[in-house]
Amino acid sequence: MERLTRFRVGILLVALALVVGGYVLTMFQLQVVETGGKPSDNMSTFTTMTRVKAARGDILDRNGNVLVGSRASYDLTINNYVLNSSPDRHAYIFRLTELCREMGVQYNDHFPISKTRPFVYTLEQQDTTWQGYFQTYIAEMGLDSDISAPLLMERLREAYRLPEEWTDEQARAVIGIRYEMSLRGLTNLPTYVFLSDATDEERLAILELNVPGMSVEPTVEREYYTECAAHILGYTGPMDAEEWEYYSDLNYSMDADVGKSGLELAMEEYLHGTDGWRVDVFTEDGTVIDSYYTQEPKAGNNVVLTIDLRIQEAAEKALADQVTKLRAQEEGKTGQDVEGASAVVLDTRTGEVLACASYPSYSPAEFFDKYEELLEDPYKPLINRALEMTYPPGSTFKPNMVVAAIDSGVINSGTQIVTKGIFTKYADSDFAPACMAWTYGGGTHGTLDATHALQVSCNYFFYELGDRITDDMKAVDDTSKAMGLGESTGVEIWEETGHRANPETKTELYGDDAGWYKADQIMAAIGQSDNSFTPMQLAVYASTLANRGTRYKATFLKQVVASDYTELVFENSKKVANVLEISDDAYLTYTEGMYLVCNSVEGSGWESFGSFPVTVAGKTGTAQHGIPNASDHSAFICFAPYEAPEVAVATYFERGGYGADSTNVAKEILEVYFADSINASDSNTTDENVVS
Repeated sequence: MERLTRFRVGILLVALALVVGGYVLTMFQLQVVETGGKPSDNMSTFTTMTRVKAARGDILDRNGNVLVGSRASYDLTINNYVLNSSPDRHAYIFRLTELCREMGVQYNDHFPISKTRPFVYTLEQQDTTWQGYFQTYIAEMGLDSDISAPLLMERLREAYRLPEEWTDEQARAVIGIRYEMSLRGLTNLPTYVFLSDATDEERLAILELNVPGMSVEPTVEREYYTECAAHILGYTGPMDAEEWEYYSDLNYSMDADVGKSGLELAMEEYLHGTDGWRVDVFTEDGTVIDSYYTQEPKAGNNVVLTIDLRIQEAAEKALADQVTKLRAQEEGKTGQDVEGASAVVLDTRTGEVLACASYPSYSPAEFFDKYEELLEDPYKPLINRALEMTYPPGSTFKPNMVVAAIDSGVINSGTQIVTKGIFTKYADSDFAPACMAWTYGGGTHGTLDATHALQVSCNYFFYELGDRITDDMKAVDDTSKAMGLGESTGVEIWEETGHRANPETKTELYGDDAGWYKADQIMAAIGQSDNSFTPMQLAVYASTLANRGTRYKATFLKQVVASDYTELVFENSKKVANVLEISDDAYLTYTEGMYLVCNSVEGSGWESFGSFPVTVAGKTGTAQHGIPNASDHSAFICFAPYEAPEVAVATYFERGGYGADSTNVAKEILEVYFADSINASDSNTTDENVVS
């Protein structure tokens, strides 16, 4: 009997073992083999996808100075599964939104209804994808797609059972968070980023609320390391609806920041990194039990500019100092009403932009904080005057006129013209323009050839050239175009192109009945009429004069390197935009004339460059603009060294007075450019004095 009992017990134990073993095997198959070791929904776990923001590439100057980079930052995110699992979720959300209101914190809220009464839809401010998300949400809530905003607020307040004592605005704030959380369950949107780039104060205050599902996510934000070059560096920001239509095809995340202006926009394809995606598996209480990348973030490439920060800083300082000096004059003095200024510096051998300055300017780091203030400033600091404004070139146009006149056979270098102060040939038609020598002293420049007409900037001489042109300015227009005037310079950021004075331009500006007359030609010959160019174009023009007609495409881009600086991604090279064949006669005439402007007592650039250690050739310009009771514009172009040009400079001052007044700005810029050679020259001179 005892043996039988033992046998039966044994059989029972074996059967029990088989049952348990089968159960364990089944559970192993379900939970390990089929899930890859990850917890299943049967274990009350949740899985989320979190976008990990990739660092945007750095922007550097040609010498390796970082102008714009990325800094470590922190976002506050909310896990919707964890917060929804809390029975007190509305109380937590209420305290969270109230704290943000008290602290003035602007958190991310895409709910398309105004935040205060009367409630209205704001869908027009969102792109089509977000509008689609809203329609998905409305359908999920069982509401009509054409429901009014006030009625929607009532229905949602009822659906979420929000306390009656809450104000409508408080309820709207809580509904905004509930909306964000709901979308994470209805769409493929990543984890909800409640607050981007949270400050230490914001982060600590919000985390003290112990909101379920709230966590800190390390990320990166744009950082500016210079106060200069705001107009050309540009800025980044969230995409608008139109941009999303484009960037969505490039697999950008919907909440990605993109370049909005300047080089941030122009170099977007290089600078933008590839965001990563991280999978987090967690329990109801928010405990993370697994975390892994499906795609690791990849930082953007670094862009090296042609800009030289030393020269850029010198240009911006020189412009600011000169404007300040002019404004400090007595009321009514010429140039006292100056509005703004700009300066462009080019490498004549490559077309590389070494500096591009506009005044007034602003700190790029303070763009968003001071935007309204900048927008209301009467001097318009947001405008890039070097690229976005066009001006009459005044007498800086005259070297171009000399080339056109000589190479079209109108004159030669030896042609002598007797100047008479007032050009009276068309006086019967009420057109008798005067030379400045006559206007300001009642005298004339006597008999001149083209070289010396440039030296003293005799308007009468050029009135005569304008009158002698017989082809409606075609020879002049062709030369101007080849020099880059009224043409795109090739820079990577947006620019105005202006226009040249010719019959076509006049018709375009004033209509078919405007007509083209000798008076138009004569005034165009001194850089007036409808001639209107950007300072960048004037710099390209000066460089082309230095290169005897070879015009290079202007560029801000030197090279692109990988994010870790170990690989060259792209190397820019100089590109010839146009070649103008200039005769020896014309070349020697305008270069000698420009030399005399800066190196003879009679020249308007003598005061700045008469004793400058590097020989400079240039041309000043005083341009009229038709604004009553306002000072003339002042301009200056130059290149140096005269014997073997390396650098070209153009400066321009709105209502700056006389062209000669702006030559000192170019001088300060060239002092920085030639600093090494000037210092070496000074050192050699000192050594020689010691030896002697």
